[in-house]
Amino acid sequence: MSIKGKVALVTGASSGIGEGIARKLAAHGAKLGLAARRVERLEKIRAEIEAAGGEAMTLEMDVTATEQVKAAVDRLVSAYGRVDVLVNNAGLMPASDLETLKVDEWFRMVDVNIKGVLSTTAAVLPHMIGQSSGHIVNISSIAGRKVFKGLAVYCATKHAVAALSEGMRMELSPTHNIRVTSIQPGAVVTELFEHITDAGYRAQMEDLKRQMTFLTPEDIAESTLHVLQAPPHVDVAEVFIMPSKQAW
Repeated sequence: MSIKGKVALVTGASSGIGEGIARKLAAHGAKLGLAARRVERLEKIRAEIEAAGGEAMTLEMDVTATEQVKAAVDRLVSAYGRVDVLVNNAGLMPASDLETLKVDEWFRMVDVNIKGVLSTTAAVLPHMIGQSSGHIVNISSIAGRKVFKGLAVYCATKHAVAALSEGMRMELSPTHNIRVTSIQPGAVVTELFEHITDAGYRAQMEDLKRQMTFLTPEDIAESTLHVLQAPPHVDVAEVFIMPSKQAW
């Protein structure tokens, strides 16, 4: 199924996986709503998409600010008339041991990684229900399937995303023709490591880059495009994508 002419909203589109997905969908004819807090970065991506013949608009959005999320979605629908695809990608991963009590980081992860998915989904759902079609792609993680030391809270948030995705699929697909996919990558080259304030875990994560070839945002974008292009009667519920050298 072609995505040409479809309207797609991508959160966390200013870098990493979100940027990669946005560029890939635009290259295949989708109209993009580029959502993130860093507007200047979004503007650069928008200009490059349009220079390549695509179509996109920038949407300043902090996924933890419910009213801002709703206003951004309303702007997108006002401009393009509908929203066909939502990619819930915005996320944080500050690793630390629980005993260090980085409580602010815990709560920020919950706000962005869980509440952000909920608030953006809530803003988009009425439009998808009204048009009786749509596809929601939630970017989870290997941390949504396994638990790692130093990532207890992050893993908890990604397990929540995985569970939420399956519940959404069960409720929304049969009744409203809204497909739902959870994409669960292993190690990917992104800015996630930059969120780590614990020096030990930051060094450990950086060392992983010397042990294997990480996935790239392009790899995740290809997987996202694949599930979006599936025939209408097919819902690819989960994609678990790993670097070939990642044993854990």
